[in-house]
Amino acid sequence: MPAPLVHVETSPALPERADAVIIGGGIVGVFAAYYLARRGLAVALIEKGRIGAEQSSRNWGWCRQQNRDARELPMATLSLDLWERFAADSGETTGFSRCGLFYLSNDEAELAGWARWGEFAKTAGVTTFMLDSRQATERGAATGRSWKGGVFSPTDGIASPADAAPAVARAILKQGGSVHQMCAVRGVETSGGRLSAVITERGTVRTPLAILAAGAWASSFCHQIGAALPIASIRASALALSPSAEPLPPALHTAAVSITRRGDGGHTLAISGRGRVDPTLQQFRFAPHFLPMFAKRWRSLLPGGFEGLRAGHETVGRWRLDEPTPMEHNRILDPAPDRATISLTHARALELLPALKQSRITAAWASYIDSTPDGVPAIGEFAALPGLIVAAGFSGHGFGIGPGAGHLIADLATGAVPIVDPASYSPERFARARSTKVADF
Repeated sequence: MPAPLVHVETSPALPERADAVIIGGGIVGVFAAYYLARRGLAVALIEKGRIGAEQSSRNWGWCRQQNRDARELPMATLSLDLWERFAADSGETTGFSRCGLFYLSNDEAELAGWARWGEFAKTAGVTTFMLDSRQATERGAATGRSWKGGVFSPTDGIASPADAAPAVARAILKQGGSVHQMCAVRGVETSGGRLSAVITERGTVRTPLAILAAGAWASSFCHQIGAALPIASIRASALALSPSAEPLPPALHTAAVSITRRGDGGHTLAISGRGRVDPTLQQFRFAPHFLPMFAKRWRSLLPGGFEGLRAGHETVGRWRLDEPTPMEHNRILDPAPDRATISLTHARALELLPALKQSRITAAWASYIDSTPDGVPAIGEFAALPGLIVAAGFSGHGFGIGPGAGHLIADLATGAVPIVDPASYSPERFARARSTKVADF
């Protein structure tokens, strides 16, 4: 049972030329294309499968500032405004609302960490409220238990993963751009040391600019052009429940389980940070980069199986431009959900919120989260190939900051003043941070 997805019409034919080609139709890719189109560029958005069909439709839908990394916080704050502005400017509906995010805990160390973040957030102009035991217990009355404390971030919110990327794709069409689905980009051509064309299974598009927003596929694509982008994909599982008869918080996080209300009144459930690591050759290639992160998260990252090898998104082989690539063999990454995690998530949710016992499981799915060694996305131009801007490795945070990331990409592409300082996102930082040569298969 895959995650729900909204259909988007495909443009009839690839253009021979474009001012910019966006590779990948997830939330970051569509917003990048949207902002470029609004600036008058002729934009072609090319997706190997369907718009938003992978991680962008399989996440929680949270659009948060709360507990963001300091490097991501400015983009998260601006993204909230951009979510609202997009609806007003485009007339499209993404399901975004500033419903507030609610956190509960009985762990003193966790509460202390939230409090420290709250003090930092004040310096960045972010509104967040620490809740004492009485306040947390009252606000968390649906759980029927007492809590030591919590956090409420009233300006944060949620959007609909099923609706968001398709809504932005429709807005691109309104701006005169084109959207091409079921069309894999196999590689690029260069001229004079710069990108000059994008090669697809349906033909070549001449362009001086390409945006690589390919999610879990991005690192393998970079390998084709001789650029190293360390990404490890984590297989995360989630499930959906039918609507509850009793009102529940729209977005609630606890260490045991997190819950998000969907537009249909049902709920999405997941365990924060829990996932399977399906070994691939790419992971072995970049293992030195990821050992610190895996060591820190060993309790929540469980060993996986052969799902990653079968999927083909983390290959270290070279693709031929005149033959089908792994992307054409697997149009949409739809890995099997981890049944043990689904059962545990459901059990924890019923224990936390008794009202959910009247609901039934309507869907369960998994997705591959493209993660970087430091948990911060890579956004910027590769020095080795001018004209190619990469935007990947969002580490499970990309949906909420999708508008800000897309805006930043458009700024970098057009030479405008960046909406946020791009230095922290540079894809070159991984090479600078590690001088050890990575094995090349």
